[in-house]
Amino acid sequence: MDFVDEVHFEVQGGRGGKGCVSFRREKYVPKGGPDGGDGGKGGDVVIKVDSRFSTLFDLRRKKLYRAGNGLHGKGKNMHGKQGKDVEIHVPPGTLVYDEENCMCLGDLKNEHEVLIVARGGKGGKGNARFASATFQAPDFSEEGLPGFRRKLRLELKLLADAGLVGWPNAGKSTLLAALSAARPKIADYPFTTLAPNLGVVTLGDYRQFVLADIPGLIPGAHLGKGLGDRFLRHIERTRVLIFMLECTDDQYLDTYSSLIRELKQFNDSLLKKPRLIVFTKIDVLTGEQKDQLPEKIDGNICFPISSISREGLELLKKGIAVHLEYHHNA
Repeated sequence: MDFVDEVHFEVQGGRGGKGCVSFRREKYVPKGGPDGGDGGKGGDVVIKVDSRFSTLFDLRRKKLYRAGNGLHGKGKNMHGKQGKDVEIHVPPGTLVYDEENCMCLGDLKNEHEVLIVARGGKGGKGNARFASATFQAPDFSEEGLPGFRRKLRLELKLLADAGLVGWPNAGKSTLLAALSAARPKIADYPFTTLAPNLGVVTLGDYRQFVLADIPGLIPGAHLGKGLGDRFLRHIERTRVLIFMLECTDDQYLDTYSSLIRELKQFNDSLLKKPRLIVFTKIDVLTGEQKDQLPEKIDGNICFPISSISREGLELLKKGIAVHLEYHHNA
């Protein structure tokens, strides 16, 4: 299944049923009073969070979701049945926008959370509703009202505690696989990861956190180059950012500055998040070279690790957990 994080479609609430014009027919009563029932309300279109889904893939083809119409009223004061609702299931972290005015209708994060995006029309009144002391035989009823219709844009932002940020082939997917049960595609060439991946990292004592690996960024990512703007939004919800730098990169400070610049130009609030620096692939270094790696960059702690030899991974896990706990309490 492909990872799809944005879809567009229309929703239409059901039309309300028509009210009934009817009069009682009783033996020895030549003209009974009005007994026309009301029409049923049209069904609603509802978006519901379902954690069994991790992508908007299943919504990519259908262009219109229409709820059922309310049934017409009947004689003997029988009201029409309400139209059937339509439920659209989405993963946690889905943002719902009215596409025509770009207004956010809801930010759906919690399991079973619901949002009505198109209400059904009200059913029409039957003629029994219009009877009065001075008007005892109304011979008319109301039409049902049409349901609400709108165009929607759904956008998925992954919900994760920590997010991995780096250029392509920096070792993000390898680290995710080493720390969790996630199995992203891994290869020794750039752009192996084409969609975000999530993994649950277990710390022991029933503690855990969710780690997100987004595809590698390239210069100009904030402008959409390499789909960078769509990838960057997946780290907007994370609580801690983990910058991945290759230990063999002689210009690692420039690389770090370039990543900071991309995040700032995309959304400068990302720079307010706590961050860690990870030097990857240290298994290729000598002991002396490892000692020359900085302990901090820009005031942020550096963690030298190797996902292959697993050197430094336990220390990194504890460092991420400490940052998450400290900033959560703060």
